[in-house]
Amino acid sequence: MTENSPDHEDDRLGYTQARWTDSEERYEPLLAEKDTTEVEIGGDSPLPDDLTRDSVELPSLSEPELARHYTRLSQMSYGVESGPFPLGSCTMKYNPKFTEDVAALPAAGVHPDRSDETVQGTLELMYRLQDYLGRIGGMDAVTLQPPAGAAGEYAGILVAKAYHEANGNDRSEVIVPDSAHGTNFATAALAGYDVLELPSAEDGRVDLDALEAAVSDDTAALMLTNPNTLGCFERDIEEIASVVHDAGGLLYYDGANLNALLGRARPGDMGFDIMHYNVHKTFATPHGGGGPGAGPVGVAERLAPFLPSPRVRRTDDGAFELFEPEQTVGKVHGFQGNWLVLVKTYAYIARLGDPGLADASAKAVLNANYLAAQIDYEVPFGPFHHEFVASAGEQDAADVAKRMLDYGVHPPTTKWPEIVDEALMTEPTEIENKRTLDQLAAAFDAVAAEDEEALDAAPQQTAARRIDQVAAARTPRLSWQALDEES
Repeated sequence: MTENSPDHEDDRLGYTQARWTDSEERYEPLLAEKDTTEVEIGGDSPLPDDLTRDSVELPSLSEPELARHYTRLSQMSYGVESGPFPLGSCTMKYNPKFTEDVAALPAAGVHPDRSDETVQGTLELMYRLQDYLGRIGGMDAVTLQPPAGAAGEYAGILVAKAYHEANGNDRSEVIVPDSAHGTNFATAALAGYDVLELPSAEDGRVDLDALEAAVSDDTAALMLTNPNTLGCFERDIEEIASVVHDAGGLLYYDGANLNALLGRARPGDMGFDIMHYNVHKTFATPHGGGGPGAGPVGVAERLAPFLPSPRVRRTDDGAFELFEPEQTVGKVHGFQGNWLVLVKTYAYIARLGDPGLADASAKAVLNANYLAAQIDYEVPFGPFHHEFVASAGEQDAADVAKRMLDYGVHPPTTKWPEIVDEALMTEPTEIENKRTLDQLAAAFDAVAAEDEEALDAAPQQTAARRIDQVAAARTPRLSWQALDEES
């Protein structure tokens, strides 16, 4: 089921993905392809005859067969429990199992349409989480409703738009740095704004002269994350805030890089008016595979009336209730958001407390700087915080990524941000120890020393070899049946 890892003296990991090697089958068969038994369906049904059947074909396998089937499939994929997963700007943390246990408690399985009086414990948890997030970000009010980071961005910009409109200001532009996340550009455009791209200064930070030239009476907001996408802290953040505020605009914080600040600095104290929290990243709930996620939004007091509905408040008699802010932009998700993701977030924050969160950010910053100092690739910017962007130089960054898979580690984000040639954007997070960071560095250095032929042939040790990325993007095969028909 496995093949040896690359024969290289610097390879220190030894983990390779499993591969299905049955000579008669290209892939691990589906359960139904292994065994199918026809099961009779008895009894009357209230459904129309054309919607019912007398029997159904179901797999009939033993428990060991089932266990081995799914274990093999898990070994043919790479996840954060397989090894380091340093995707830059994605904060791919290990998910502590105790948060899964908390979310699986019977008391967490609450129907979202129950009355406030019957779910006081649920509402209290939400109320406390609003408070936790507000204190962590330096925000006065928080909504938990948005179901993902991008949805939080969009909700935040809608709040900014509603605020300006309520004050009689017709503003048409949002400023976004050239190093920003792509969702920032898309969010502003989706909200109906013209997007002004702000060029970075030579040190990778905001160019103050360019910012002063860009702001005007049309400026609704500047969307920014700090530290920025290069991992560099915006040292002039207070001056940046003044420039935007003096023009009547708002400062929006993209929470993707909050992992670098936990317990040490707060966006609200820097002058940010709005922020979203990627709680499925920063606070170690599942991230990837399309969900689930949650993107709460925090705001300064003057923006609180415009937050999405509902929020939670405590009444004079000590009870908790849902309420609709006075000038709310409305609902951005069903009911109270992705409830179980919020439960895990609350559990993570409550377990770590203030000292634990501060320790997490310290180790995230330490790990990023240590790893950057160990690799042979050039790191053009710095000093940096929880992530760094190296350059693959003459090598193709995508080829580097594919070859790193052969050394048993997941590669970093590649080709972005575009202000670094052949970018290798790397975020080890706080979860990795020195031994794992040294293993990652060994993989980087091994690939840096290899020739074009080795990179072009990679990956060799994975369950799936090099794929046609263009075809995968333009004509995706979204079912096993589609793949089977083509083969």
